[in-house]
Amino acid sequence: MSRGRPLFGRIYPKMAAGMDRGGMTERRRELLAGLTGEVVEVGAGHGVNLAHYPAEVSRVVAVEPEPRLRAQAQAAAAEAAVAVEVVPGVAERLPVAAQSVDAVVFCMVLCSLPDVGTALAEARRVLKPGGQLRFLEHGRADTPGLARVQDVLDATIWPLMVGGCHLGRDAEAAIGQAGFHIDHVDRFLFPPSRTPVSFHILGTAVRDGEG
Repeated sequence: MSRGRPLFGRIYPKMAAGMDRGGMTERRRELLAGLTGEVVEVGAGHGVNLAHYPAEVSRVVAVEPEPRLRAQAQAAAAEAAVAVEVVPGVAERLPVAAQSVDAVVFCMVLCSLPDVGTALAEARRVLKPGGQLRFLEHGRADTPGLARVQDVLDATIWPLMVGGCHLGRDAEAAIGQAGFHIDHVDRFLFPPSRTPVSFHILGTAVRDGEG
């Protein structure tokens, strides 16, 4: 189930550290605030979020396909204030039982998945009815000009440079189409200037009780 991206595994922790120095740490805390019970974090990377889970979380299953990042996540898990199990796996086939967790977390992951719809269906499968989907993602620009630039970059060099990332995906729309009810979404620019990489969303969606 490994999805090895060794180059990305080397550069992503440095990218994330730069984002956190610019203020992304506070957004990570907002993403996880108020969570309780059993949580799955999909694409946990090198474990940068693990330090921010609240004490009310009983366990985090951190799923990461890239071996280098997964090893770093295991080191971060040892320092976390909550119980964390780091496991290999991909978003499209989560190693978690159906309707068994209280929340699923996506953080800067939906942009790079080969099949977003299947990944969100898996999140819905493992969530208990009424369970929460927490998301912090970058996505599609809100102007036609910048959206066209994103499309050009996505069709050429950007995914090759940044581990399969796509700038122009509409994560909010995909979440709604997957059968989640979006309770709250905060749209913000990071960095604050308007560029193809600046558009981000942070929010909460809920799995309905059907299925």
